[in-house]
Amino acid sequence: MTEGSGKTEELAAASHNGSARARLRAFLEEDRVVNAIMTLIIFNAITLGISTSDWAQANFGGVLRVIDKTVLTIFVIELLLKLYAYGLSFFRNSWNIFDLGVVSVGLLPATAGLSALRGLRVIRALRLLSVIPQMRAVVQALLDALPGMGAVIVMISIVFYVFGVMATIMYGNSFDEWFGTLGRSLYSLFQIMTLESWSMGIVRPVMEVYPTAWAFFVPFIVITAFSVLNLFIGLLVNTMQSAVEEETEAEFEKLRALVRQETDQVDAHVLELTAKVDALSEELRKAREGGA
Repeated sequence: MTEGSGKTEELAAASHNGSARARLRAFLEEDRVVNAIMTLIIFNAITLGISTSDWAQANFGGVLRVIDKTVLTIFVIELLLKLYAYGLSFFRNSWNIFDLGVVSVGLLPATAGLSALRGLRVIRALRLLSVIPQMRAVVQALLDALPGMGAVIVMISIVFYVFGVMATIMYGNSFDEWFGTLGRSLYSLFQIMTLESWSMGIVRPVMEVYPTAWAFFVPFIVITAFSVLNLFIGLLVNTMQSAVEEETEAEFEKLRALVRQETDQVDAHVLELTAKVDALSEELRKAREGGA
């Protein structure tokens, strides 16, 4: 009896813990809790920005430090509650791991060796990416586009290398500051690709010595600044469109599953009513036969 009652108590305790975790999960996923955390993240980002002001540090430094520690404490408590509520499944969600890493930065000791890393506490504002679903969708689209972007990066790297070698050979002797070495040529070409002072700053001075230099730089700008960069935009747009279509399909699948479930329930009720009607009909038939 003692052993049986002990097992019963263990099962009851396990059931109680499971229900407590379920209630805690439901609480943490409520809109008011999510909105409160999002508001706190925005507030903390604002206070961290204010703390960079010397005047604010001189007049409200103590208050800002208290606010920072209080917010950090709330974030730590939130993560601990999530760890208890979700258990090991907490680490199956990449956004939870992201939140854990962001909050952990704020726990670094303010020693001389790690004082610079304390400045990374401002990345707590990045937690908005994990709180707002639309931002999560954008980040997921960026991650999904990485394989295609890798191919574009390899292609543009080849283009840069070819044009960099050509620029070093053709213009390196006359313009050592811009094209004297391969590294300088690549940097100058990157500046030209961004269209930052490319004409009056680099190309026109080169054309004063080499009048046909436009035939080198114009195709480079067309290939890099217009064509290749537009490939990045196209990849991101296609990836985000695919993500939206997948999300929409998932919503439709949920609706179809709900409709199938409701239809099955209706069919079950109809069959039950049919069986009852048949039973009543059989009873009436027997009653009539007995009366006759």
